[in-house]
Amino acid sequence: MKKHYFELIRQGMKGAAAARVVGVSTSCGSVWFLDAGGMLVPDPGPVSPRFLTQDDRIAIADGLQAKLSVKAIAGSIGKSFQTVYREIERNSKPDGRYQPWWAHNQALLRRKRPKQNKIRDNAVLRKAVRDKLTEDWSPQQIARYLARTFATDATMRACPETIYRGLFAGLLGRKEGKLRTGRTRRKKQRRGVAHPNKIKNMRLIHERPVEVNERRSPGHWEGDLIIGGGQRAAIGTLVERNTRYLRLIHLPHGWKAPQLRNALVTQTADLPPELRQTLTWDQGRELTLHQDIEALTGFRIYFCDPHSPWQRGTNENTNGLLRQYFPKGTDLSRHSLHDLREVAARLNRRPRIVLGDRTPAEAMRDWLTGSLAS
Repeated sequence: MKKHYFELIRQGMKGAAAARVVGVSTSCGSVWFLDAGGMLVPDPGPVSPRFLTQDDRIAIADGLQAKLSVKAIAGSIGKSFQTVYREIERNSKPDGRYQPWWAHNQALLRRKRPKQNKIRDNAVLRKAVRDKLTEDWSPQQIARYLARTFATDATMRACPETIYRGLFAGLLGRKEGKLRTGRTRRKKQRRGVAHPNKIKNMRLIHERPVEVNERRSPGHWEGDLIIGGGQRAAIGTLVERNTRYLRLIHLPHGWKAPQLRNALVTQTADLPPELRQTLTWDQGRELTLHQDIEALTGFRIYFCDPHSPWQRGTNENTNGLLRQYFPKGTDLSRHSLHDLREVAARLNRRPRIVLGDRTPAEAMRDWLTGSLAS
């Protein structure tokens, strides 16, 4: 009923008429209207699926009323819980209540264009920003400084994006040398837009067979790179999920996709076919040629979700152990193939509590012996 009332108001109907249509008194409608802020901005509809709709905000309010967790609410509307947290914090009323029509109205007001250009229209703000740029402050540091120094004056606030836009529009003096990066052209912003170079034909981890998740038998590996100082060199790490057996991949010619493909193919060729079943990797560009690797090795490759290292937990743990031998910030190019094999052998001879205090080498040998016997 309330939703229908606000839909009619947004369509231009008078409050009294809208109240009659939905079957409430004019005074009841007036209370609703005032509680929503006393003004409704026309809603053109979401310009992108990443924006919350009025229905999403109603669902959030209903979930809060029912005392559901933010994660449960987010799942019910198909959004991330971070989005819902930000929505509640940003669009709640001054008294702390989350009112969906008020919240939607505030979002629409912020979305209205064109917006006032703070840098152009406020000489005091412009000078404050220019002075800090001259002192080699970054736009992020300037934005935080303004928020602290002018906590009660909204006209003296500017987010980093506003400062970047003002700088590249020429409102803050000459661009050359203003940023520590020395960049003189605007870097494209791609919020909500898929990267054009996304790895094609990825098979995601959620499609991986159940037996891999349950670690029933060897042959299923997790892979990653550890990067050296200055990103000048890298080492590939392969860890077998069942036995924790480690194989290090020597990358003397770099770790771009062709070099990694060639190294994986040649340095896993000695593994028996039954030990080359699946390989799980993150979505790094170094595995762009995953289909070539599959064809040449027999591995079936699966990709983790973005920013989800826990989906390769065995590999992440092993990479931590490897930093004892390959500390962060050091030059990894000085390590030969022999060095890598020696380090891998050391870890494979180290007992693991998860293996009942057996070593990965023993666990792998036991499985191979049993496999040959059968």
